[in-house]
Amino acid sequence: MIRESPERPSAGVRKAPSRFLEKSGNMLVSLFTNPYNVISLVSLVLLAYLIVVPVGEMVRTSFTWQPKDARLVETAVPGAFTAYHWVQMLSSEVSRAMLWEPLLNSLAVALWVSAISLVIGGLMAWVTTRTDLPGRKFFAFCVLVPYMLPSWYKALAWIAVFKNERIGGYPGFLNAIFGWSPPDWLSYGFLPIVITLSIHYYAFAYLLISSALSSIGGDLEEMGEIAGASRFTILRKITFPLVLPAILSSFILTFSRAIGTFGVPAFLGLKVNYYTISTMLFASVRNRQTVQAYILSIVLIFLAVLTVYMNQKMIGKRKSYTTIGGKGTRKNLVKLGKWTNPILSALILFIVVAVIFPVVILLLQSFLERDGIYKPDNLTLHYWIGESTRLIGEGEPGIFRNGAMWRALGTTMKLVLVSSVIATFVGLILGYVISRGRKKLSGRVIEQVSFLPYLIPSIAFGAIYLSMFSRPHFFIPVLYGTLAILILISVVKYLPFSVRAGTSNMMQIGSELEEAAMIEGASFARRFFRIVMPLAGKGFVSGFILIFISAMKELDLVVLLMTPATSTLTALTYSYADSGFHQFSDAVITVIVAIIMVVYVLAGKIGKVDMSKGLGG
Repeated sequence: MIRESPERPSAGVRKAPSRFLEKSGNMLVSLFTNPYNVISLVSLVLLAYLIVVPVGEMVRTSFTWQPKDARLVETAVPGAFTAYHWVQMLSSEVSRAMLWEPLLNSLAVALWVSAISLVIGGLMAWVTTRTDLPGRKFFAFCVLVPYMLPSWYKALAWIAVFKNERIGGYPGFLNAIFGWSPPDWLSYGFLPIVITLSIHYYAFAYLLISSALSSIGGDLEEMGEIAGASRFTILRKITFPLVLPAILSSFILTFSRAIGTFGVPAFLGLKVNYYTISTMLFASVRNRQTVQAYILSIVLIFLAVLTVYMNQKMIGKRKSYTTIGGKGTRKNLVKLGKWTNPILSALILFIVVAVIFPVVILLLQSFLERDGIYKPDNLTLHYWIGESTRLIGEGEPGIFRNGAMWRALGTTMKLVLVSSVIATFVGLILGYVISRGRKKLSGRVIEQVSFLPYLIPSIAFGAIYLSMFSRPHFFIPVLYGTLAILILISVVKYLPFSVRAGTSNMMQIGSELEEAAMIEGASFARRFFRIVMPLAGKGFVSGFILIFISAMKELDLVVLLMTPATSTLTALTYSYADSGFHQFSDAVITVIVAIIMVVYVLAGKIGKVDMSKGLGG
């Protein structure tokens, strides 16, 4: 008699759970031991904490009852959900002054600045890339110089020239020299804001359109000429359609930047109660209307995101044309002929008006003992090196004898040096992750999240960090009033530029050298610091300089986070100008301009710096 043995599970069934656990364990080990995975995970967590969480926190606060609301509304329960603040902002008695008028002003300024900038930048791009204009390389450099300097220094120069006695009490340059008192609408408000921003932001249009024009081969235009088309027809039927995506991008890019700018509207608008969203946001924070400031910040962010989305949709619907092929094509330059001298004169005049004259007039203003008197006996060095006297500037000594100036200079240099180094290094690391993970979800996500700070206007970004770090947050203590918060917000805000530069740099470094070192047993840290970093050295210097210049002229980003102990040169300039000490503010802005130009010249000697990668500030 044969006894049947009990059924036993097959080997495959018995080993399935163990294989699953083994596979899961290997995946976890790989996740936490593979350097690429570790860097990606840490980067995503930090980016989410420093970018996504602050925005979410601000949105949550705007929909939450605050403790002080209980004094106004009996049914208010602090911490509970409510749409009260949004209803008040959108449809109450104060909504027109708090939101709708500033919003319409911001939209009007942004639209006009974008249109004018597009005309100026587009014409300059065409002249310097598609014509036989003498000294094209020289002019190509000169037209970018205004963008390297703060936009609001032109606002200070405008006030110095067009100020009248009706607002502020002393005459400007035109009033004092020629006896002509400019009307109020020319001295302050909408028109001067649009003009000063236009001669700053035209650089966007110039860079994008000149790049597009440079990529168009001359053979396309030659075929049009062979077909008998006129120069105007070729420009309209061939050249314009090819550069239209660049035109649309430059318009929307300028719009998204101009709508959230703070410095120029503050200097030229607040004196006549001309508010934009950014200046109303600043006033709300000053008046401790925190939730209203958050709502204005959300509105600014929404407008900026909407414009970028529109840009992507419009360009995405256009057909793609190949304009660069395998064959080299010569550029078919337009001969200006009799128009050469007029165009040269116009370019020189623009450079004088937009670059040289504002610096000269501010420098001259800093030597005037009394405002509005342009005579040799009114010249003084007091505002530079003078000792304290109660007869001048309410006892303020000259800036080079002034403790506030030296503290601000020290804070500024610490801020720009540390933030530039950290932002550039982080940009290289994230650029490494993105370039090596183009086909991976982690690389694509990091690339998109690191771009988010670009969509947030600087003044709104400052409000976000003010709300987040004015109290302990998770493991981070209160940072408001410290240099750390200025460094942190600068690093995060400039991530889009540093990551873009780092990715471009890393894409040029092949992976073969790393693979060879890996075969030899070199660790990731050894490979990165011994192979990748030396090869990325020139790109590191270039990224550092671009961020240094952007941080050096930054006002919008840090104006809400300043305290007397952490004031920077830009904040000191704003404080002096806001208090009516224009000679002091003009002297400080001259120092800022000098530092920026010296750094840029030194950068040119170290290595070529591409300003097209530094579209910030």
